[in-house]
Amino acid sequence: MVKTRLAQNLPSLAVTALYRCLLADTLALATSLKSVEVAVMCPEPDREELGHVVGNTVQVVAQRGEGLAAGLTSVFRHFTVAGRQQIIAFNSDSPHLPRMVLENAFEILAAHDVVVGPTHDGGYYLVGAKAAHAALFESDGMGTGSALDKLLTRAKSLELSTGFTEPFYDIDIANDLILLARELQLAPEKAPRTASWFVEWEQAVAQLPHGSVGE
Repeated sequence: MVKTRLAQNLPSLAVTALYRCLLADTLALATSLKSVEVAVMCPEPDREELGHVVGNTVQVVAQRGEGLAAGLTSVFRHFTVAGRQQIIAFNSDSPHLPRMVLENAFEILAAHDVVVGPTHDGGYYLVGAKAAHAALFESDGMGTGSALDKLLTRAKSLELSTGFTEPFYDIDIANDLILLARELQLAPEKAPRTASWFVEWEQAVAQLPHGSVGE
């Protein structure tokens, strides 16, 4: 069950293949950073299968609890137990992020308690902290257009200072995918596996409904 909103407009085989490409390119981006430990967090039932998908490239860790909020909380718990002092969680569908954005996120986090990367739809593609704050992630609003506002409200209530990286889009709906197709057509090296997917599924993508597309 991945990218369910895209599954409304694309064959399930295409959506699954797309997600594997997004994940692979995102992991390549993450592992390109120097002196950074990378792990994939996922629900326990998916751990073995996801391990086969990513191979031996990174550690796959089972989250505690269900849902996105539990997953994010588990990221910070996992790395703080390991003694890490700067932890950044970011989504698996932003392979087009410039590496500089992630590097800047660590720099921003050095001067703040929390760093957030906003998305144009009211959510966030990245969140970082220096410690595990279980109350920072509540289930209400996760994955919705109010997710960012709710996160910032909780950070304020916890008296955590917050810094921001630049806004970006992630891949949730057809318009996002069309925007990514245009970007990778000009610079396929940003996410080569995903760029290849667009070539394979060019006809299906061409039939996606076009709404207002913008950055």
